Amino acid sequence: MKVKVISRSEEDYTRERKSDLRKVQRNYDPLLHPLEKAKEYTRALNAAKLDRIFAKPFIAALPHDDGVTCLARNPKLVNSIVAGAADGEIRIWDVPQKRTLRRLVGHTAAVKGISFAPDGETCVSASTDATVKLWKVPYAPFEAGIVQGDAEPVFEFQGKNAFRGIDHHWDRSVFATAGAAIDIWDHSRSEPIQSFTWGSDTVTSARFNPAEPDVFASTGSDRSIALYDLRRATPLRKLVMQTRCNALSWNPMEPFNFTAANEDCCLYTFDMRKLASALCVLKDFVSAVMDVDYSPTGREFVAGSYDRSLRIFSVSGGHSREVYTTKRMQRVFAVRFSGDATYVFSGSDDMNVRCWKAKASEQLGVRLPREKHKQAYNDALLERYKHMPEIKRIARHRHLPAPIYKAAKTRRAVVESDRRKLERRIEHSAPGSIVVKPERKKKILAQLE
Repeated sequence: MKVKVISRSEEDYTRERKSDLRKVQRNYDPLLHPLEKAKEYTRALNAAKLDRIFAKPFIAALPHDDGVTCLARNPKLVNSIVAGAADGEIRIWDVPQKRTLRRLVGHTAAVKGISFAPDGETCVSASTDATVKLWKVPYAPFEAGIVQGDAEPVFEFQGKNAFRGIDHHWDRSVFATAGAAIDIWDHSRSEPIQSFTWGSDTVTSARFNPAEPDVFASTGSDRSIALYDLRRATPLRKLVMQTRCNALSWNPMEPFNFTAANEDCCLYTFDMRKLASALCVLKDFVSAVMDVDYSPTGREFVAGSYDRSLRIFSVSGGHSREVYTTKRMQRVFAVRFSGDATYVFSGSDDMNVRCWKAKASEQLGVRLPREKHKQAYNDALLERYKHMPEIKRIARHRHLPAPIYKAAKTRRAVVESDRRKLERRIEHSAPGSIVVKPERKKKILAQLE
């Protein structure tokens, strides 16, 4: 006679202490769990509701004496952010302690751009007073210490015209300034070592590519996006759009892609190898988009707008997954992701740098393993049932200020009216006489080599 016996290791099924949970055996046969889908859906619905209940993204406001015009994050530190203001003052903020680590005093007009050197110990700032200043950046300790005083610039570069933007090379002690032209400067030279011009009255911003450091892109007041290479004497390519771009940012994980913030309330993602069409058009703002910055993960980016709000977009999504605003926040001129992609910083016209959570309902601080497992389970449920109408409605709903809500409603009415008008024109015209451009090509006027 054969006897079948369940053999189990006693060590795996004996509790070490009374507080430990007993291991429960479960049969995953779907016939034994006829209501499994219904239970999962209910849990997903509760997870969506809890996600909105605990959505409290605002963390702190760091005050300045004038409107904040630019931000920069230190590539070597997580707990530090540098902000430039319209009065020419630059402050290095120790974010966890919510204190000014040092004031960098030297500019006499609005600071339009700040950028860090790759070592994280020096930074350069550009101002409308036609100067670029080189600064030493102190280390931001995690424990509270003595706040240091004002600092003087290490070196000053004198330009001929006001500067509108600046960005540092990722490898060398070289940086690019945007103004009447694109000027390339070296830390050890008082004059530009290289200059680029291509028809634009004013170049508003310039950003170096993180993977191919000698390649950089700029936006101009002539509605252009231009690509340059330091190894060549002339620009590479130029894209002319219907409306002006204010800023752009490269994707750190897919460095051939960049996103431009446009005056027409949209953001356009381009592949630098195929500029004839945008990869993605991202909408939701109701006024000009002023700044954009990618997350270090490369999967999402944050953008700030003249409509007094900032939004977080997925790289492939056409609409924002999150919108942040407060009653006192004014026009947002600068936005940045933190180095660990956990926080978002915004600088606005109301003299404040604000710190937000990148995920509005995320629990900060140390979490127990069971809390991590619970959160991962809820995220998986929301991902599985995100197409269900009730869960989609709860997850997408956001309270907006009345001016933004009304402006968005008006924009939708105008877009719908234009769509109906186009349909009627096509209907009452000869077949093929009206060519409809896709949304990704509609705003591109020309591409120049």
